[in-house]
Amino acid sequence: MSMPQSAAAQEADRRLGLFCAASAYALWGVLPIYYKFTAEIGADVVVTQRIVWSVVFLAIFLKLRGRLGEVRAILTDRRTLSMLTLSAGIISINWLVFIWAVTEARIVEISFGYFANPLVSVAIGLIVLKERLSRGQAIAIAIAALAVAIQAVALDAFPWVSLALAGTFAAYGYLRKTVAVGATPGLMVEAIILAPLALAYLVYAGAALGADVMPLDRPGLFLLLAGTGVVTAIPLALFAAGARRLPLSMIGLLQYIAPTLHLGLALFVYDEQIEPMRLATFAMIWVSLAIFTADALKRRGR
Repeated sequence: MSMPQSAAAQEADRRLGLFCAASAYALWGVLPIYYKFTAEIGADVVVTQRIVWSVVFLAIFLKLRGRLGEVRAILTDRRTLSMLTLSAGIISINWLVFIWAVTEARIVEISFGYFANPLVSVAIGLIVLKERLSRGQAIAIAIAALAVAIQAVALDAFPWVSLALAGTFAAYGYLRKTVAVGATPGLMVEAIILAPLALAYLVYAGAALGADVMPLDRPGLFLLLAGTGVVTAIPLALFAAGARRLPLSMIGLLQYIAPTLHLGLALFVYDEQIEPMRLATFAMIWVSLAIFTADALKRRGR
């Protein structure tokens, strides 16, 4: 017996959302592979190239979808523009740390940071919004904090890469939730805000520092730099499509795809080493995430 048409359409829409969101996280998960190919260029130059090419690609993408008007509307709204200026600065730091960590063979630390990201988001809600923690959330955050402390003390290395990525991405997510703009038009406005600084830095790096900011003699590398706009926009568009069709609980579970792929790449593709103590801190993070997820699903059921 077939489902009613409306139910069948809803199921198809849910499956499409699942495919889009899972694809977005999978693409984010394999992104280190892309930036390994640009590793001969400094992370600072790659980030500024990413900003400039994001403007170009997003302009084409939104033009084809007839949504450039949303960008123009955002640029005339002073309050929205000020919030996106702040979020643009935060995401640019996130991009810089991520690309630098990839080139420095520190993908394991990237993975730890994005596993910890949901817990940092809850901590931001506690500090900024004065939200009350459930018992499960409190236990999960305490275990995660202990894992970070163990890394800092036992490994004699404060996990700044992990915390910088988790903190900037959580802060970025919080800010973007406070601004009523579409994901892709909002990203284009952020890129437009950053573009003058990015172009100025490229001129400075090329003229004063002697950096190879426009490797036209190496077409493959130049195309990879230009492609940073594509690898920035496509996962975001997929995520936006998925988020519109799925409950937040499902999005919350899917977000672990990316750091899992990061860890797999680090260990099995790029031969990064993970000390027993660091592995133990990963186990603690996974336990905290299991508690956090179970608590979230339980409260959602209520």
